[in-house]
Amino acid sequence: VATPGRMQDMINRNMVNIKNLNYCVLDEADEMLNMGFYEDITAILSDTPKEKSTWLFSATMPQEVARIAKEFMRKPLEITVGHKNSGNENVSHEFYLVSARDRYAALKRLADANPDIFSVIFCRTKRDTQAVAEKLIEDGYSAAALHGDLSQAQRDGVMKSFRGRQIQMLVATDVAARGIDVDDITHVINYQLPDEVETYTHRSGRTGRAGKSGTSLVIITKSELRKISSIERIIKMKFEEKPI
Repeated sequence: VATPGRMQDMINRNMVNIKNLNYCVLDEADEMLNMGFYEDITAILSDTPKEKSTWLFSATMPQEVARIAKEFMRKPLEITVGHKNSGNENVSHEFYLVSARDRYAALKRLADANPDIFSVIFCRTKRDTQAVAEKLIEDGYSAAALHGDLSQAQRDGVMKSFRGRQIQMLVATDVAARGIDVDDITHVINYQLPDEVETYTHRSGRTGRAGKSGTSLVIITKSELRKISSIERIIKMKFEEKPI
């Protein structure tokens, strides 16, 4: 079990031989491709035998994932759970239009309006993630940052506290939040929208699990409004604009 980059490194150093494997599993294929692992994945798959079972799991089906399936799978059987590329029907989607300088103030108002909030707040960069978490803590909120600049021990500690509800708001990057499986998250807050529209599906999927309802909130400026329509087409659901 390995990340594409680490697996490719081990192959190059002759630490592992995958020429005779029977099964190949690509989990969260769309996320790996979003992170720029296309070349690593194709190189790894090219080193595997043609006669094997390949299982590909993906929350969305962008063109890059379809290309991988076409190139490295023979007559693949596609199994869809729910509707392809669509949002969870248990999740409502809302957006709040603000000026760029009022983004953080809007986040605080959303937290104040939901005192029992148990949420993941997504930022685009590690720097913004750390800055937002530090501001929330300074302002008396129960928050912590989760990003790649933390050590593994620090990330484990943050996740243990979040699962134990010692932290109400986890501020995270998309990469660090991959694989988060925490029950009863009430809100996903998009402090900044992702660069890739499909990534929104991953973010909003952190809430509304196991038949429970959840809310995905987006804080945007006027220049980002066009992205809402793009997301609506992907998730096949409508956003509700709310006053802040």
